[in-house]
Amino acid sequence: MKKFLLVVFVLIGTLSFSQKKQRKGEFYFSWGYNKEWYTHSNIRVMQPELGNDYKFVAVKAHDHPGWDEALLHIALSIPQYNYRIGYFFNKKKNLGVEINFDHTKYIFQEQQVRLKGTLNNRQVDTLIDFRADSGFAYYLNNGANFLLFNIVKRWNYYNSKSGNFKLDGLGKFGIGPVIPHVQNTLFGKNNEQGFQFGGWNVGAEYALRATFYKYVYLEFCNKLDYASYSGLKVYKGTARQRFGTYEMILNLGFTFPMGKREK
Repeated sequence: MKKFLLVVFVLIGTLSFSQKKQRKGEFYFSWGYNKEWYTHSNIRVMQPELGNDYKFVAVKAHDHPGWDEALLHIALSIPQYNYRIGYFFNKKKNLGVEINFDHTKYIFQEQQVRLKGTLNNRQVDTLIDFRADSGFAYYLNNGANFLLFNIVKRWNYYNSKSGNFKLDGLGKFGIGPVIPHVQNTLFGKNNEQGFQFGGWNVGAEYALRATFYKYVYLEFCNKLDYASYSGLKVYKGTARQRFGTYEMILNLGFTFPMGKREK
């Protein structure tokens, strides 16, 4: 992962330096909130010491937006939030790079689910009630946490004559690590909860950006993400899973011209 991050930052620096004398760059930053829908997925649990290697099959999960409950009365970072930090290094071709982070919550609970595999060294294929009062919970509730390093392409759709309004479309694609906060209870046994690097994700996003008075913008985004989690902490073992996500995102941002103008 360290080598990957080093390559990304070297690439960003190289591209920015090569264009500095020719183009006027543009830096931007945004903060916003999101809503998610997840695909069904299998969760494989491996606890060698207990003789367990089983799957929860085709589990259903939901998010927990938070911003729809008490946004003005809680910390900004408690609801499902996201931020973007980006730089357009080539104005002529409208190309840029971006750090893209989504704090998303994944909650698997309150359902009947199929358990298949080895449990206590015995083969099982049964249905269980996955509920807190039955000793089961599985949360990435302080974040499934998608981090992407994106390449960005921008298309200009409209500019007002006064220059006080601009409408752009942005296409984004990237890859990066996931940084989940893992909390679970399986058969009444709790894990050691906390943040960890837990795999990778790849994502594509399209955003419609309306910029007002050159510096302030609102951005509505639709995003598809595929995440692969591994080594997730459970009681005396680990878990892994993969799932897809569809996101809707609304951001408030600021954009600033940077560097030298084209000669």
